[in-house]
Amino acid sequence: MKKITKETYLKWYKDMLFWRKFEDKLAAVYIQQKVRGFLHLYNGQEAVLAGALHAMDLTKDKMITAYRNHVQPIGMGVDPRRVMAELYGKATGTSHGLGGSMHIFSKEHRFYGGHGIVGGQIPLGAGIAFGDKYKGSDAVTLTYFGDGAARQGSLHETFNMAMLWKLPVVFIVENNGYAMGTSVGRTANHEEIWKLGLGYEMPSKPVDGMNPVKVAEAVYEAIEHARKNGPYFLEMKTYRYRGHSMSDAQHYRTKAEVAEYKKIDPITQVLDIIKEKKYATEEEIKAIDKEVKDLVDECERFAEESPFPEKNVMYDVVYEQENYPFLKHK
Repeated sequence: MKKITKETYLKWYKDMLFWRKFEDKLAAVYIQQKVRGFLHLYNGQEAVLAGALHAMDLTKDKMITAYRNHVQPIGMGVDPRRVMAELYGKATGTSHGLGGSMHIFSKEHRFYGGHGIVGGQIPLGAGIAFGDKYKGSDAVTLTYFGDGAARQGSLHETFNMAMLWKLPVVFIVENNGYAMGTSVGRTANHEEIWKLGLGYEMPSKPVDGMNPVKVAEAVYEAIEHARKNGPYFLEMKTYRYRGHSMSDAQHYRTKAEVAEYKKIDPITQVLDIIKEKKYATEEEIKAIDKEVKDLVDECERFAEESPFPEKNVMYDVVYEQENYPFLKHK
């Protein structure tokens, strides 16, 4: 694995702060009804992505996840302006405004969604890995899902086939404690989700998902195993500070519980190390903060000023125009 250096910590701080502020902006414009539909935010879980990106080979490795999927493509290299435009439903978005919040895609950057069906991406991630093995590629697919999706039957079917065929896939459950409003403890007779892999003799382990260093080390070990020997399963023990979606009143947990987890906020952990090791002065940290704010503002401005797609585009992506000549726009 690449060394974790001063530059790593500074990049982690800048990236995670940007992801947090990007999502905060989305929450604000959602209230203004500029973003419609559902909106699931990632606040609190940033270390899971930051650590994984450090461990991945971004020239070939791939990623697929569920509907809490706005910052992952940004980490994989997608222009954040296009991600925000997609949430606005604008033509400049990653799916020309037709996918929206839950369906961010970028084939160019090897990010394959963004899926609205709970657990639907689990077999798809194994399928992508099957394609790589079939073609003789040594790429690995990181397949993310939540603790609620871990209870889907498709997980067990996928685990079985992935182990049978020794597919180059790393399964990662982001256990943020709640499936919508249902705590993990109410969904099974044990709360150690990583143990689900043991029944398939899949290497499995829990990870401190609030610490990017721990995440990077675990994901690197998993990826290296998957390249040569097949599947690996990681449970990232993390926490989301906001509700399941913007419509979630969060009656199932107390403000004190959220405050307790904020004491181990991944951004704060990284910033504390930067200050402790004197990796940056206060002025340099403020400069990063301003750079992040300016970039978020630029993303918002780009989305606001972008046009909506033409109405015919909705038909173009569904129908083959040769068979439906009446749909051809003049």
